[in-house]
Amino acid sequence: MMYWDGGGWAWMAFMPLLWIVLIGLVVWAVIHLARHPSGGQGGGADRGWASGGTSRETPEEILDRRFASGEIDADAYHEARKHLAAHRPGPK
Repeated sequence: MMYWDGGGWAWMAFMPLLWIVLIGLVVWAVIHLARHPSGGQGGGADRGWASGGTSRETPEEILDRRFASGEIDADAYHEARKHLAAHRPGPK
């Protein structure tokens, strides 16, 4: 009567598979939450996402925002605008 339970080997074979699936689910959840911090699917302008990536400000928008908030004065703003216009790459 040594092997009376009859199904012990099946559980021993199943347990590593169960752990692999469990660890995979945890990794998937961490990656999913890192990409979508609010927990929602998709994205849009209201969440700051643009087609799966983060929306980025142009240099001109950053300059406008800094000038509007008072971080830079009018002289620095106009000088930076001229510099950006002179170094803007043209269409290829």
